[in-house]
Amino acid sequence: MGDGISRTPSQKASRLRRLDIMEKETAATKESAAELQSTSYKSPATTGGRWYNIFPALNWLRAYKPNWLRADLIAGVTLAAYLMPAGLADASLANLPPEAGLYACLFSGLVFWLFCSSRHTAITVTSAISVLVGASLGDLAGGDPSRFWALASCTALIVGVLGFIAWLAKAGVIVNFISESVLVGFKCGIALFIASTQLPKLFGFKGSHGDFWERSGYFFSHLRETNMASLLLGLCALAMLLLGKRFLKNKPVALFVVIAGIVAAASMDLGSLGVKLLGQVPQGLPPFGLPAVHVSDLNDLLPLALGCFLLGMVETAALGRMFAVKHGYRFDPNQELLGIASANVMAGLGHGFPVSGGMSQSLVNESGGARTPLSGFIAALLMLLIVLFVSGVLRYLPQPVLAAIVLMAVMGLFNIAALRHFWRADRWEFVVAMAALLGVLGSGLLRGVLIGAIISVVQLLRRASRPHVAFLGRIPGTRRFSDMARHPDNQPVPGALLVRIESSLLYFNAEHVRDMVAARLRAEATPPKIVILDLSASPHMDIQACGVVMNMADDIKAVGARVQIVEARSSVRDRLRAEGMEEHVSQVNRFTSVADAVEDFQKAATK
Repeated sequence: MGDGISRTPSQKASRLRRLDIMEKETAATKESAAELQSTSYKSPATTGGRWYNIFPALNWLRAYKPNWLRADLIAGVTLAAYLMPAGLADASLANLPPEAGLYACLFSGLVFWLFCSSRHTAITVTSAISVLVGASLGDLAGGDPSRFWALASCTALIVGVLGFIAWLAKAGVIVNFISESVLVGFKCGIALFIASTQLPKLFGFKGSHGDFWERSGYFFSHLRETNMASLLLGLCALAMLLLGKRFLKNKPVALFVVIAGIVAAASMDLGSLGVKLLGQVPQGLPPFGLPAVHVSDLNDLLPLALGCFLLGMVETAALGRMFAVKHGYRFDPNQELLGIASANVMAGLGHGFPVSGGMSQSLVNESGGARTPLSGFIAALLMLLIVLFVSGVLRYLPQPVLAAIVLMAVMGLFNIAALRHFWRADRWEFVVAMAALLGVLGSGLLRGVLIGAIISVVQLLRRASRPHVAFLGRIPGTRRFSDMARHPDNQPVPGALLVRIESSLLYFNAEHVRDMVAARLRAEATPPKIVILDLSASPHMDIQACGVVMNMADDIKAVGARVQIVEARSSVRDRLRAEGMEEHVSQVNRFTSVADAVEDFQKAATK
């Protein structure tokens, strides 16, 4: 192939065979992706009705090929190997019995694959939501473990109801209102909080309650109570997980660590050395039905459920978009809301707690070769077998091993690289991320979620209320005009001030535009004779903004200049005419451009 390496005839033949196999596999992958894409999002008229829109699985199951089953089966087995330790670890974060995590993964996985639009997203319990549940229900439960569990299950049901309402309202766009900087800061805060809850378990002594600062202070003041057997076991487990992440990427290392910990505890009687074990895990399925809570509890649980829903929606949508772009298929965030809703309803009825798309589990599912969401259903079936026949042996699992698994998982939440990027690229984004982080650490997790959401909305309103106002100059040698602040070599037009408003003009930002233009007029050494307002970048204008623009036109005329509006969109022209703008300025039409207005002004000035 021209690479400068001589080969024997047998080597050449072997290489050609390998290339042929690779080409066939690539072609098969592309063909299956194209077929799945073509059948996943057909219109109701071609697929048989609205049920195919509600259940996307009805579409891709019709195109399912037998040779895809092997890949989905392997991915499902690998995913189940990750779900079991994740379920156990996150249940401990939620202050729930370990079986609650298994039930949540099991029941949510049985239905999510029917409704989701992403082919690779895996539904599971997550560290962020689990610690949010664990930190928020203590006071409401009043120290009663069974009531705590019932409240957690009811929270999942409320999350499901919120998801269903959001799906009916086609509210998938809500995820766009949570900025990346807020999400990064929140996750970093969650990671630190989780670490403060797990380090005492790793060191073999009981932790405290309270916020991050109280837990951290308690941990450092009680280091003398460290159980060396627990610490050594936990550090060994942590080292195995780190080595597995480095050398065995996307392999179920956590499962092997769990098995090794169980074997070590059972054979070496680690309990006699003071190492705390997981304890009895009931074998079999729980009673399926509504949790035993009071109607008055629903109102108290609503803020927590809303926080869980926002986190789950943002995380699941981010995963779906990532996989859709990578594999070239369409992702529907509204459809994913229905998947989240159904999964949480099932988790709540099955004595679990809130679930969402899990980053590490979804990546494992994808790297395992999943072709369709069927891999998630296969993983759920395997979880069912674990709950029915294997959960009894989990009582020997050492708590330090479980703490090591949790600590390893939260390392991915603390994204120091993203914080550094915010610091270098945009200090305001860094400040927002740190505000969300400190909100979690200082005000608690539930308030941290709300602080993050409020910061996102305030950030959005701040940017929308201060649109960029460009003062234009001619691009040398052309009839085009652009922002002189960005391009200092642009040529100003003597006697004219050219203004382009780069945003819709609305009631909350129009005064800012008026102030910017007024400030520029005051800064001009010689007052201009004409102000040309370019509205080509303003797709909408409301009534109040139109009034502000008319006042601005009067201000401009008061300094001896006339105003001309050019390149307004049709809806903006209609608004201006309806509000009587043409009484304040020259005729507003669709024919005159910035260049035309400048040329007319210069011709009139030379006469």
